[in-house]
Amino acid sequence: MKKAVRPYDYSLIVAVLLLCSAGLVMIYSASIGVTINKYDYSSSFFFTRQLIFLLVGIGLMYFTMRFNVQIYKKLMMPIVVFSILILIFVLLFGREVNNAKSWLYIGPIGIQPAEFIKLTLAIYLAAIYSKKQGKMQDFKKGVIPPLTIFAIMFLLILRQPDLGTGIIVSGVAGVILFCSGIKFKHIFSMAAFAGIVGLGIFLRLTPEQLSRFDAAFAPFKDPAGDGYQLVNGYISIAAGGITGSGLGESIQKYGFLPEPHTDFIIAIIAEELGFIGVFSIIALLAYIVLKGFWIGMQSNDTYSSLLAFGIAGMIGIQTVVNLGAAVGLLPITGVPLPFISYGGSSLLLFLTSMGILINISAKVNLNKKVPDRKPEVNRKIKAIM
Repeated sequence: MKKAVRPYDYSLIVAVLLLCSAGLVMIYSASIGVTINKYDYSSSFFFTRQLIFLLVGIGLMYFTMRFNVQIYKKLMMPIVVFSILILIFVLLFGREVNNAKSWLYIGPIGIQPAEFIKLTLAIYLAAIYSKKQGKMQDFKKGVIPPLTIFAIMFLLILRQPDLGTGIIVSGVAGVILFCSGIKFKHIFSMAAFAGIVGLGIFLRLTPEQLSRFDAAFAPFKDPAGDGYQLVNGYISIAAGGITGSGLGESIQKYGFLPEPHTDFIIAIIAEELGFIGVFSIIALLAYIVLKGFWIGMQSNDTYSSLLAFGIAGMIGIQTVVNLGAAVGLLPITGVPLPFISYGGSSLLLFLTSMGILINISAKVNLNKKVPDRKPEVNRKIKAIM
């Protein structure tokens, strides 16, 4: 038993549990006004639901901590096919919420299948590009073919439409590609192509989606309309100062800041716990992301290495997108803050992913004393950094 539990990285486990605990407390605090005034629920409604998802998520994290990550590689194609089929199923039979048809409901429980595509794509690209290490210098044969699966998933997510998840899925693919040993000239070519695609998507955005850009970059132009959420988020952040007004003492959560327990929960954290609270949350998230990249660089297995990079990149990119929207640097896309915001699908995804990352870390710790040649991908990344 001692040998079984010794190699796990307990600093990662503690960081995740601290973030989840902080998220539970802040969800209860931030959602009080919403539950009573908007939904007429019990004040602990969202807290209780998140707690249930947390317990299930911890079970999934424990399972993936113990499950051999190489099996995901063998099951890669069934997982990919199932993921594409469920995205199509959502478009046909999903429920529309906030103008996006991205939800499937099983009784009272709703899930967003697109959330889990982030991990599916990370597993798929890590598996494929680890097999193609000898062909990564050949752009047509090594780099392009796996991206067709990414393109299919990306387009299906955009059809919902879910721009926020589409951005994060693209970021995960970009991180794994960058870390897989691709030539720099190919990176620049793909970045230029991504820019053209991004421009094309921007030109096809609906008026409602375009209004989010106005709300992000000129919120005071229409503070009672498109800019309402961001302006009230600014008020929350400004009111907190260094130490905050105190846990549970937010004013903005009582009908001023819409949905304060979801993608704008950082504003309530700033108001109640101040700069100290916000810094603590960001520091824990940054630790997980940096530790994930460190684990990827230490792994002797290219597949595990790329998968660790993909998971760390997913958490980092989603954190940046959420915080960027909360401070007006990015358009509001409804992306939750990892481990903190209310949302069962998001929490299950990240806890499952952390189990995989901790599993990879355990293999790294077990192999530390075994001399072995580092994968080519890791030596290139170290040279860059």
